[in-house]
Amino acid sequence: MMCLKRCRRGIVGIEAAIVLIAFVIIAAALAYVVVNTGFYASQKSKETIMRGIGEAASSLQLDGSVIAYTSNSQVKYIIVPVKVSVGKEGIDVSNKSVAVTVRISGSASVYMPNIYNGTYDGFDATNITVTLNEITGDDPVAYIAIVNSDGDELLESSEKGFLIIYLGKNVGAAEYDKVKVEVKTSLGASLVVEREIPVGLSPNDFVDLG
Repeated sequence: MMCLKRCRRGIVGIEAAIVLIAFVIIAAALAYVVVNTGFYASQKSKETIMRGIGEAASSLQLDGSVIAYTSNSQVKYIIVPVKVSVGKEGIDVSNKSVAVTVRISGSASVYMPNIYNGTYDGFDATNITVTLNEITGDDPVAYIAIVNSDGDELLESSEKGFLIIYLGKNVGAAEYDKVKVEVKTSLGASLVVEREIPVGLSPNDFVDLG
């Protein structure tokens, strides 16, 4: 009789130990899942934040004064110097990756949806009028010329870009008109440039818009 009681107590103790070990294993597995989920969520949150910061910052920034060129006492060309923003890699400025819109308000209200037509080769920053004389026609158009280019359509940190905008044969910005240019690249926020045309325009002359 004594042996049966002792054997029974031993079996009950073993069963309790097995149940306890099972609980410990299950708890450890759940803790592992919870910790991994936390790490995964933290990593995803970090990636989302960094992606949001990248999208909020423009990939392009101004790199000097905006210049206008007049014809018949109206602005016909606008030249915007640009470069890659700090911390950004090369930007694809091909026709498929960039959109340029122009809005003129004041004496006349004109909106030009995407007029971008790709990169422009043969640009001479020391004699801009040569390039401007080549960009003519009835319709408005915009190009990006890359100085110190290595031959591709990437604007890199070692290069400088000039956004050249031709307003078209029958459109011009008069004195006191406001011109808004928006450049949208495939990554990052748009670069928005707004300028007011000053008074005292002379024909066939360059005007510093600041």
